[in-house]
Amino acid sequence: MSTHLPDRLSPGLPYPLGATSDGLGVNFAVFSANASKIELCLFDPRGRKELRRLTMPECTDEVWHGYLPDADPGLVYGYRAYGPYDPKNGHRFNPHKLLLDPYARQLEGAVRWSDALFGYRVQHPRADLSMDRRDSANLVPKAVVADSGFNWGERSRAYTPWAETVIYEAHVRGVTISRGDVRSEFRGTCDALANPRFIDHLLRIGVTAIELLPVHAFLQDHFLVERGLRNYWGYNTLSYFAPEPAYLTHRKTNDLRMAIRRLQSAGIEVILDVVYNHTAEGNELGPTLSWRGLDNASYYRLIPGDERYYINDTGCGNTVNLSHPRVLQMVMDSLRYWAESYRVDGFRFDLGVTLGREGTGFDPGSGFFDAILQDPVLSRLKLISEPWDTGPDGYQLGSHPPGFAEWNDRFRDGVRRFWAGEAGMRGELAGYMLGSPELFDRRHRRPWSSINYLASHDGFTAQDVVSYNDKHNEANGDENTDGHGENFSNNWGVEGPTDDEDIKSLRTRVLRSMLATVFLSNGTPMLLAGDEFGNSQQGNNNAYCQDNEISWLDWEEASTPEGRERIAFVASLTALRRSHPSLRLPRYADGNHELISGVPRIAWYDLDGEAMSESAWEFAEGKVLGLRRAFLQEDGQLDLSLLIVNGGPDDVNFQLPANGCAWTLKLDTAEPGATVTAVSTDSVMVAAHGLVLLTGALTTEQDNGGT
Repeated sequence: MSTHLPDRLSPGLPYPLGATSDGLGVNFAVFSANASKIELCLFDPRGRKELRRLTMPECTDEVWHGYLPDADPGLVYGYRAYGPYDPKNGHRFNPHKLLLDPYARQLEGAVRWSDALFGYRVQHPRADLSMDRRDSANLVPKAVVADSGFNWGERSRAYTPWAETVIYEAHVRGVTISRGDVRSEFRGTCDALANPRFIDHLLRIGVTAIELLPVHAFLQDHFLVERGLRNYWGYNTLSYFAPEPAYLTHRKTNDLRMAIRRLQSAGIEVILDVVYNHTAEGNELGPTLSWRGLDNASYYRLIPGDERYYINDTGCGNTVNLSHPRVLQMVMDSLRYWAESYRVDGFRFDLGVTLGREGTGFDPGSGFFDAILQDPVLSRLKLISEPWDTGPDGYQLGSHPPGFAEWNDRFRDGVRRFWAGEAGMRGELAGYMLGSPELFDRRHRRPWSSINYLASHDGFTAQDVVSYNDKHNEANGDENTDGHGENFSNNWGVEGPTDDEDIKSLRTRVLRSMLATVFLSNGTPMLLAGDEFGNSQQGNNNAYCQDNEISWLDWEEASTPEGRERIAFVASLTALRRSHPSLRLPRYADGNHELISGVPRIAWYDLDGEAMSESAWEFAEGKVLGLRRAFLQEDGQLDLSLLIVNGGPDDVNFQLPANGCAWTLKLDTAEPGATVTAVSTDSVMVAAHGLVLLTGALTTEQDNGGT
């Protein structure tokens, strides 16, 4: 910091919020409706020594602001806020606590856990009604005035159409920490995401978008630190504008920009998993780090009539108050910042129902959704919601507005249940294969609205779905009480790893069939990183705190013969999906509509090759089903596919529909390496727990309208 900086601030401007350098100085602006005074605290470059406190001289429309001439990017700062310490009325001002700017774009330092982080005296008889007067400045990260200049070149975004999108969900650290082809100092950072070999792997398996678990700076929870664990997933946001410092190889924000640029240059979109529903400050007994100390009553939803306590629709202690215009502005500013300064291609919203809650509950026309959908920048990006939270009526799958896709956990569970052998699942599976129209076919939404997946970061990996009947979360320290109890999995005879070749072979076939169902159904497929080569978490279905080999991808497994075969199989699925538009129908439409005479868009067949009857749909023990889809291409050619599933324990001969179509066998999960062959018989064998894909061309008679 320059030694010639003035001892006071000039008024400056109330906009933009945050710290903004204009080349001659820095403007500071921070929102607080209830503070009586705010001080800007300046620190040495490493954030260890407080050098100066300057009172913010102006407050305009509840925004405190001041201008510091001759200040440069790199300046380290924080805030102290004065006002009532009155928790019963929602106010928790404590000027002894240094506060992080909610708009901080870069951080210096990390949280060091101590009782002095809390605004109250820990273990005081009056709990959070007491007040702690110890200074927290040496325990908390500081904001850094950022220089966001970056040369993006002439490139433009890929803008992959939704109907052609294949998503790869990955953790920055976990997906790269064990890659032997990456220099050790780069492993686990965003630099490793840009490694050409990793990008080549994504392209080989047909990925068009990588969805990154939170890269916003996040807090290491106190209870996890005490257990010797870490918040691995990162769903505990400390800053909505600053990237997680641990992911920056050179501790420069441009490290992340460079990774994004390299991914996009290869045609891979970058989607960020973002957590705007709660913050790292927790409930009334949590630390005072930023928003709580600046204006608790504005930033958080509090219980009416007893504002000491927080509404906890998130299960994480607090709920961000998006009904407040300045808080909503913070979220919109954050999204636009990542969309423009980092040029990301989309967002996945953690606990999206919380974001859409108004005073009357979830509302697809809430201020949050309206603000995004009218925004000329954000509305053009890929928008994905996790359509649930822990609050009242918190499950809202299918209820989001047009423009949003949604994680379809019913698809996940239904696919698992069918392939695990559960009875009565044939009709349910049929709906999922069509993109869940009963959920999404409204308000002109498209099948891409359904994000279809077998596994995600939260739950079993795909390999564990076929290897474990029960969760094994003992390493988390909660006596295996955490995590989902219903995984709809099947270990096929042995819990966990086995040397039994028959069981291993069966598991592999079932896993292929499940993955094929994901990629060959209507909707948007999502693959959990590592599922392409059989990565396991040892049966842990809630590995949020496992920053170790449990969660890290084992890339040595990918180089084994079995791993290479699995990677090739996933690559074949995405290739088939790209080549045959009938496998990814872009619209919900009348399935009975005939594209040419005798060929409807959609037809369902039973084992005997006859159209599914009502009694067949109601037959609970039915495990075999054929789905024929047709798509009329722009060149007038008809693309036909016949997807046949056999969830039963016995091989079956499936009678092909008698419609004059010449079929070619493109995929058999019992023999994934088999040569593509023409089908010369009137039936096809489908192995137990197997899936077969045929593509077809009509005979001349059929094409001319014959039957």
